[in-house]
Amino acid sequence: MADERARTLRQQPTDAERRLWSILRNRQLSGHKFRRQASIGRYIADFVCFESKLVVEVDGGQHANSRDDAKRTAWLESQGFRVVRFWNNDVLENIDGVAQSIRAALAE
Repeated sequence: MADERARTLRQQPTDAERRLWSILRNRQLSGHKFRRQASIGRYIADFVCFESKLVVEVDGGQHANSRDDAKRTAWLESQGFRVVRFWNNDVLENIDGVAQSIRAALAE
């Protein structure tokens, strides 16, 4: 079921997800391979680099102060992943800054 949901999410990305994917795909960001809308346990990560165990989430306003997001992040971290989050408007208005932040997270 999660795989079907992930497939649907890949087919219907938000503008911010589409923009971020344009710089993450094909190992464009420091040679790291990212997957989009990837299943990890019962969750679906917007973007994940399994090699570096880095999850990148792009959030809209509905995610502000979300308990579900906090639980999800805690679970992902318990599995050894690092989670970085960006607001949609950051991705759309400052893609270079977002890319720099992701590069820094990958270097950690």
